[in-house]
Amino acid sequence: MRTYKLTISYDGSRYQGWQRQATTDNTIQFVLEWSIGKLVGYRVRVDGSGRTDAGVHARGQVASVKLSKLYDPQEMKDSLNRYLPEDIRIVKVELVRNGFHARKSAKGKKYEYYIDCREKPDVFSRRYCYHYPEKLDIEAMREAVPYLLGPKNFTSFTDDKDCKDPIRKITNIKIVSSGEKVRITFYGTGFLYHMARILTGTLLEIGTGKREASMLPVVIAAEDRSLAGFLAPARGLFLRKVYY
Repeated sequence: MRTYKLTISYDGSRYQGWQRQATTDNTIQFVLEWSIGKLVGYRVRVDGSGRTDAGVHARGQVASVKLSKLYDPQEMKDSLNRYLPEDIRIVKVELVRNGFHARKSAKGKKYEYYIDCREKPDVFSRRYCYHYPEKLDIEAMREAVPYLLGPKNFTSFTDDKDCKDPIRKITNIKIVSSGEKVRITFYGTGFLYHMARILTGTLLEIGTGKREASMLPVVIAAEDRSLAGFLAPARGLFLRKVYY
């Protein structure tokens, strides 16, 4: 068996997230498995670096798949893209060592969240931005960043009530303002269910003066979801890169 690493870009707008589900075929994982199966002639299992929620997009999702024969990576990429719908694209195919696993081998991830603060949403980016027509104090948001860095228990920042391993390490958060658009970039070893979106909602509340950055240690220590910010919509979130 040969192991292939796939780097994938997709518009998550019309899909029920990455994860294969028993009740629907409308997931990124299912579509990829079906397309690869059509190419190779048998059913395959595709392992992703992690799940993205319904409506979340990716520019650099990574998946791994084991196949029974040797394929030219470029030819495989081109063939798969002919099978895939126009909102899912294989960006790169690599033949990697056996034992590589998209999730288990991952060292970290980079997520980007896009916000549009103008009075009316931008016509062309409205499906890929959260329209939040508020004046944001970017410096106040940046002052919150040090409280979130390092390994911490992020129970307050997940909607997974049964999470058994809530410790995650955020290595950096960058907040960039350009005109009336804001981009928040999260770097970390991994992210819990809804974590990036709850962190975004919390930072937006700090940016509008609804909460104080200095209270974040209290929110983290409480391990209580109700004390953190709102869940920002899925459409503004992109999985940008997975690190190995």
